[in-house]
Amino acid sequence: MTDPKAIQPSELDQLPDRDPEETAEWQASLDAVTKAAGPHRAAYLMRRTLERAEGAGIALPKLLETDYVNSIPTADEPAVDGDEALEQRITAWNRWNAAAMVTRGSKHGVGGHIATFASAAWLYETGFNHFFKGKEGDGSGDQLYIQGHASPGIYARAFLDGRLSEEQLDNFRREAGGNGLPSYPHPRRLPWLWEFPTVSMGLGPISAIYQARFNRYLTSRGIKDLTNSHVWAFLGDGEMDEPESTTALTLASREGLDNLTFVINCNLQRLDGPVRANFKIVQELEAQFRGAGWNVVKSLWGTAWDELFQLDTTGALVRRLREVPDAQVQTYQTRDAAYIREDFFGKDPQLAEMAKLLSDDKILECFHYSRGGHESRKVYAAYRAALAHKGAPTVILAQTVKGHTLGTGFASKNANHQMKKLSVDEFKDMRDLLGLPIKDSDFVDGVVPYGHPGADSPEVRYLQERRAALGGPAPARRVHPVAPLPAPAEKAFASFDKGSGSQNVATTMAFVRLVKDLVRDKETGKRWVPIVPDEARTFGMESLFPSLGIYSPKGQTYEPVDRDQLMYYKEAKNGQILNEGITEAGSMADFIAASTSYATHGETMIPFYIFYSMFGWQRTADQMWQLGDQLGRGFLVGATAGRTTLTGEGLQHADGHSPAIAATNPASLTYDPAFAYEVAAIVKDGLRRMYGEAAPGEDPNVFYYLTVYNEPMPQPAKPSAAGVDEGIVKGLYRFNTAESAGLAPAANAPRIQLLGSGTAIHWALKAQKLLAEEWGVSADVWSATSWTELRRDAMEADAALLRGEERMPYVRQALQGAEGPVLAVSDYMRQVPDQIAQWVEQDWSSLGADGFGLSDTREAARRHFGVDAESIVVAALAQLAGRGEVKATAVKEARERYGL
Repeated sequence: MTDPKAIQPSELDQLPDRDPEETAEWQASLDAVTKAAGPHRAAYLMRRTLERAEGAGIALPKLLETDYVNSIPTADEPAVDGDEALEQRITAWNRWNAAAMVTRGSKHGVGGHIATFASAAWLYETGFNHFFKGKEGDGSGDQLYIQGHASPGIYARAFLDGRLSEEQLDNFRREAGGNGLPSYPHPRRLPWLWEFPTVSMGLGPISAIYQARFNRYLTSRGIKDLTNSHVWAFLGDGEMDEPESTTALTLASREGLDNLTFVINCNLQRLDGPVRANFKIVQELEAQFRGAGWNVVKSLWGTAWDELFQLDTTGALVRRLREVPDAQVQTYQTRDAAYIREDFFGKDPQLAEMAKLLSDDKILECFHYSRGGHESRKVYAAYRAALAHKGAPTVILAQTVKGHTLGTGFASKNANHQMKKLSVDEFKDMRDLLGLPIKDSDFVDGVVPYGHPGADSPEVRYLQERRAALGGPAPARRVHPVAPLPAPAEKAFASFDKGSGSQNVATTMAFVRLVKDLVRDKETGKRWVPIVPDEARTFGMESLFPSLGIYSPKGQTYEPVDRDQLMYYKEAKNGQILNEGITEAGSMADFIAASTSYATHGETMIPFYIFYSMFGWQRTADQMWQLGDQLGRGFLVGATAGRTTLTGEGLQHADGHSPAIAATNPASLTYDPAFAYEVAAIVKDGLRRMYGEAAPGEDPNVFYYLTVYNEPMPQPAKPSAAGVDEGIVKGLYRFNTAESAGLAPAANAPRIQLLGSGTAIHWALKAQKLLAEEWGVSADVWSATSWTELRRDAMEADAALLRGEERMPYVRQALQGAEGPVLAVSDYMRQVPDQIAQWVEQDWSSLGADGFGLSDTREAARRHFGVDAESIVVAALAQLAGRGEVKATAVKEARERYGL
């Protein structure tokens, strides 16, 4: 027995020891095992002891890594509930048709990927046959995030099921003709099949996490019970390098999302080579997920390995598997038995003795074919374990071979991601390996045939029976027939028409006030989903905390420090606000889940996500493209917008380009409203178009992007002229004229049209007054609420002209007859207003905040960029001087007067 006095304080750490003698006995036992049986045996016992403690619920730090073996022993695998032989044949047909589709498409140069589905086929087929619930039950079913590069296999299954035709398979990646298939899961391109776009790698994982969380949100709020829906995300091991792939892992475990399973296809390869050439990606991922609180299930080795593990009485095999780097495992896949005997087994005398008991065929079976992700029994056991685990999400790490069954020319080759076709001979070898009844004569003129056992074959009947039992086809997207949401009371919008009087109000505050009124609506109020990334107080939304509550699955387990205040920080299990912390990516994932709930769950929700405009499109534009692909609907609100309105914050906060980026997204309707009543009119139109009765020809599957400002300014009453509301929605209307502004011009005074958007209209109005009072120039001021919508309308008119239809662009109609040149100004880069220049008949010029932002006062920043009122005056005079309507000396005089 070890002397307790010999135990050093560092060994005890800071934990008090009530029985040092007992502690010493345990340590002495460990020392004895190490001395007698070696360190490997001691480590084995310690791991098993810690696993036993974890299983018993004893609070101990978890092991971050386990041995490089399956989590579920073969003896514990449940029997597969189905006909394994039929499933094997179904999978064989799907493997064949996926490869045939891409190979045939390669003749047209359209590309495609073969190897990914070849490695993951059983991961999908086991799920489709036994686990993935369809939408013909409760209308939601499971949500499937399919790995984008595996799409040919999903199309192949839909072909076998009768949902796709041979003609459609032949039009893979050729959509222009109208009967083709998109390259990857694109709901906008194939909206009856795909639900979730995933091929922009990294977006699938984060989207799946927030979808599972949003399912809980809908359940907790009483919108829809989704306790039977499960989210499955199929990912690549290389994809996990994307920061979005792992950024929300702790959210999933923190909130106990046991309705979520990640299935990571660990074929050890990314696009150019090994994922972790000198390391082990499975072990790295296991540690990462365990550290984040996930349940981890490893399915690494097939049944052929059982004999080897039984022979491993010393642990030498397990040790060797743990130390061999992934790139060497990939090499074994391509080498003969002699090489494997020498390089793998020959490194350890105990393994060398084991290898003598193994035939060459046995070694090749293990190292070339037998992986946990390639056997339905192994995958079935892993999926059952995932669904049985409660209290945390599960990740399944399934080891596979990239290019499995495609032949030696594909399997584990570094270049196989870019290999687009098989030769006829390779297809014949594949046919023989899979046991498919395809004759040599079926290869007409060297073209590989599609294979189908027949609509009434046992394979197809079995496939369809399994899907019927699970709730219908999958994947499938359904837009349930739901009644349009009733329009909120007009009072909520009309209250902004009279203006703010003497009170200065920022358009951000106007938007928040509008939302506060809309969420009180008895019919639609509960449908609103406010989303904010930890900046609610910045945007003046703290008043929503106590009335709506912040969603938390635990409710509020503490007494908030500001409980005695009216607007205290209130969390609730049925809270309506999603306050995501400092994560724009997470907030966008929330928005996507909420904005597509009308299709995913048949429940229409109205999300609005408010954020620093600089940290929206610039940071998460990829997710906004995903949002457009997924046909999402809702309101994105870029607050503290503009390059000069956020005083003192500086370069990385000064947004001068978000409308330019937003203009690149066809699904985004981008607005830069100047006044509170414009904000109200745009939101009202958005609710009508996206959630109410869209007009003929209008696509409701759009989202609105509004820029709003934190600068308190006078909010005028809405002009009474006809067509103002139409102009706000279409993008341009005349706010006033020199005459209506009380700036009576002299007869025959030169005139100019000033177009301003957002906060810039206030500079234009000041310039209008200066031009009249100091330079004798009449100016009309126009509010350009959307440069982008004006451009899109004009482009549609151009397209109509090519079809032989005459249609005048709206911007030209609106400005028709307006005297003088046009000068446009915004708080963004000049290219934002310049979008419409070619359709304006008058002489065109523009001002904008080009370049990097800077820290200073608003006035100084505007003078720096040359967009303040005085700069507008000088630019207007220069434009008029160029036309000979004012003296050229006036431009120099104005520059000197204003100190430009």
